[in-house]
Amino acid sequence: MNQETVTATGEPTVVASHFRTLFPTTAHGAHTARHAAERWLATQWGEPDPAGTDTGVDADDTSTASLLIAELTANAALHGRVQGRNARLALILTPAVLRIEVTDARGDRRPTPTPDTERDDESGRGLLLVTSLADAWGCEPHHPGGKTVWAEYVWRGAAARR
Repeated sequence: MNQETVTATGEPTVVASHFRTLFPTTAHGAHTARHAAERWLATQWGEPDPAGTDTGVDADDTSTASLLIAELTANAALHGRVQGRNARLALILTPAVLRIEVTDARGDRRPTPTPDTERDDESGRGLLLVTSLADAWGCEPHHPGGKTVWAEYVWRGAAARR
């Protein structure tokens, strides 16, 4: 974990914590990366407060973060696979926002939500889930030839701290 302090003249100090891991673009690799990220988030956020009575993270925050991480890493394993190349999962946690970034080697396969997915289809709803849960998401090119798909989530504990 790295931690950095960012300040601008006349602005409050913001501390950001960072997590990064490489994972093979397989279902098992995505699963392992997600669990490592969940363990890291648990050390940052502490245990969720099921009643939501304190100013920390609540169970909805951890569930939402897990779902976003799971969908983005699974998509990289499914659609971003290049033989012999790993994907990277990065989390940036500030007092208000969790940013999730997944970088893979397939810049030619940009993500597109498919709202016309059939009810019985086994896949195709991941980006719709990301769209509904994340406060923002997008895709950026990653040199040389890859892409980074990111999602930002304003966690509920952040609102209580303001």
